[in-house]
Amino acid sequence: MKKIIAAALGALMFAASSAAEDAVIHAGYVLAKPGEGYLTRQTILVEDGRIVSITAGYSKPRDYTVINLRDAYLLPGLIDSHVHITGENGPDGRIKEFENSDVDTAFDGAAFALVTLKAGFTTVQDVGAPNDSIFGLRDAIARGAVAGPRLRASGASVAVTGGHGDINGYSARVMAAFTGANICNGADDCRRAVRQQIKEGADLIKITATGGVLSNTAAGLEQQFTDEELVAIVDAAHSMGRKVTAHAHGKSGVDAALRAGVDSIEHGTYLDAGSIALFRDNGATLVPTVLAGATVTGWTNEPWLPAASRAKAAEVGPLMIEMLRRAHEGGVNVAFGTDTGVSRHGDNAQEFALMVEAGFTPEEAIRSATVVAAEHLEMSDDIGTLETGKYADIIAVTTDPLKDIRALEKVAFVMKGGEVYKSGR
Repeated sequence: MKKIIAAALGALMFAASSAAEDAVIHAGYVLAKPGEGYLTRQTILVEDGRIVSITAGYSKPRDYTVINLRDAYLLPGLIDSHVHITGENGPDGRIKEFENSDVDTAFDGAAFALVTLKAGFTTVQDVGAPNDSIFGLRDAIARGAVAGPRLRASGASVAVTGGHGDINGYSARVMAAFTGANICNGADDCRRAVRQQIKEGADLIKITATGGVLSNTAAGLEQQFTDEELVAIVDAAHSMGRKVTAHAHGKSGVDAALRAGVDSIEHGTYLDAGSIALFRDNGATLVPTVLAGATVTGWTNEPWLPAASRAKAAEVGPLMIEMLRRAHEGGVNVAFGTDTGVSRHGDNAQEFALMVEAGFTPEEAIRSATVVAAEHLEMSDDIGTLETGKYADIIAVTTDPLKDIRALEKVAFVMKGGEVYKSGR
C-alpha cells in the first residue's frame, strides 16, 4: 500500500512554485535568531537550497536573481509541532474515515500541506494519521514530488482499548474491523505497539495518555495508560532512538507521563504547580495547542459533533489560555503547536495571538515556533534560525510582527529550501 500511495503522489507535481534557484535577497529587517532582535539592511545569499551568507548592506555577490524584500520583515520559516495534515474536522469528518482509502487520505494531506506551506509554515510535525497515508506523504514531500512543509510524523497514536485514539462510538463489528495494531493493553503489548510503529516508519511515538475531547466516548479526561504501560512505552521508544510525546489533558495523565519520562506533552489542560515542577525537572516540553481549545469552544452546539465530545469541548476549550499562562509563568519550555486539523489548515498562525494573550511577548511566541520548535523536532542543525549552512526556509511579512503579532497571519513571501512558493499577498 505504501508504494501505491508514493506512486500516486509522485504524479502530483506542483507547477505553481518557481524552480529552486540560487538567489540574492535584499532584506530590510531580518529576525535571524528570534530572541535577539532585528538585523537591518541585509543581503542573504542562497545557493543549493541553503544560506551561504548573511551580510550587512545591499550587495550582489553573485550574478543571481535579486529578490527585493527591502521593505519587509524576514523570519525563519515557521514550525508547527502538532498538526493532523491529512484531515480537517467538520460535519463529514467521521464518515470520511470509512469512505476514504489511504490514497484518498494522502491526497487530501497533499492539498492541506500546500495550504500550510503558503501560510508560512515550512516544517510541521504530524502526530496522528494513518500510517500508510502520512508516511507516504512525508516521503513524497522529502523527495520533491509534492509541495509541502518538511514533515515529521508519528503515524497512528499508541492508545489503550476504548481510550482516546481507539475507534469509539460505532457498532461492535465496525470497531473490531477498524481496530489497528497501535492499540495495546499491558506493558508488553505496549512495547510491541511502539516497536510496530517504528517498524512502519514513525519518526516519533505519539501516545494518548488521557481521554480526549473528540473521541466519541464519555470516558473522562484523566489517565488511561497504567504507570507500567507508560514506562514500557518510553523505554521501548528511547531504546530505538525515538522521542515520545503524550496527548494529555487531565493532571493525573500529565504527571504520570512526565514521571515515566516522556519528552513532551500535547495540550496539558489541567497542569498545575506540581506538573510544572515535573516539566522543569525532566526537561520536558509543552505543546499547548490553544487554538484547538478556542476552536472546539465554538462547537459546543454543533449537531454533527457527538454528544460526548460536545460536553468535553465545553469543559476543556475555555481552560487552555489560563493553562498556557500558568506554564509560561512557571518557566515551562513551550514549543509552538496548534492541533491544526481541528482548526482549519492555513490558520495555524492564529495561535500566536492566543500565546500573547496568555502572557508571551511577540518575540517569545515567535521563538517558540522557530528556535524552540526546531530543537523539539531534533532539527535545529538545519532549521529554526537564519544562519549560514541552514536551509533557506525564509518567510516575510509587510508589517513588524514584534509590534503586531497578527502580521504573521498574512505572510507575503515563502521560501522553502531555496524555492519560492509565495511572493505577494
